[in-house]
Amino acid sequence: MKKYIVIYHAPEGAAKQMENATPEQMQEGMKPWMEWAEKCGSGLVDLGTPLANGQKLTPQGSTPSKRSVVGYSILQAENMEKAKAMLKGHPHLAWAAGCEIEVHEALPLPG
Repeated sequence: MKKYIVIYHAPEGAAKQMENATPEQMQEGMKPWMEWAEKCGSGLVDLGTPLANGQKLTPQGSTPSKRSVVGYSILQAENMEKAKAMLKGHPHLAWAAGCEIEVHEALPLPG
């Protein structure tokens, strides 16, 4: 099985909405995610967590990231097509206009 890193993107307004949600709203918002996780079964290696306060590091120093990364997950599947199939109908895509998902195959280290 191959591993796939899933990166969740959302517009700034959606991320702020999440930051301002009550615990009850957060719990309710997690229900579709838990249903998705259950459908994935053993293909979901790590549900992941929300991400915030990203920093871009360069040889000159660091600055706040302008990327819209709001979370990640790790999947395992036989190939990219099967990994993408696991993400079909993902609740993140229905969260807010402009939400996107990227999936990247994790390659083995050489040597």
